[in-house]
Amino acid sequence: MPASTYTATCHCGAVEVEAALDLAQPTYRCNCSICRRTRFWPAVALPGGFRITRGQGDLTRYTFGTHKNHHYFCRHCGVRVFGHGTDTPMGEMHGVNVGCINGLTDEDLARLAIVRVDGLHDQWQQAPAHSGYL
Repeated sequence: MPASTYTATCHCGAVEVEAALDLAQPTYRCNCSICRRTRFWPAVALPGGFRITRGQGDLTRYTFGTHKNHHYFCRHCGVRVFGHGTDTPMGEMHGVNVGCINGLTDEDLARLAIVRVDGLHDQWQQAPAHSGYL
């Protein structure tokens, strides 16, 4: 899939974002406490390649730990459409939840490259010892 601009929405449709994503690049699965619980699967949008197009007021922000990474959920349906990180190995970025991207088929999702990272132990450059569930 070529680099392109995609839209992603929450389940109820209240929140919509637009992101420049290169889905030929890896997506990520992480075992940290928040990603494991929410099953978050992000593709990366770099600064300038992301904008909220609908539902800014419908978002709930959650932070923990260093409070440098922000996790956004629709306050109506609870779906996490994206996160915003400033404390990541690649610097500032938006992680767009792959499962929320409109128009991707099951075949498209199956072709995405996935890098598994050990966020639980702050070992972002390596896979966790057990990652089959990610």
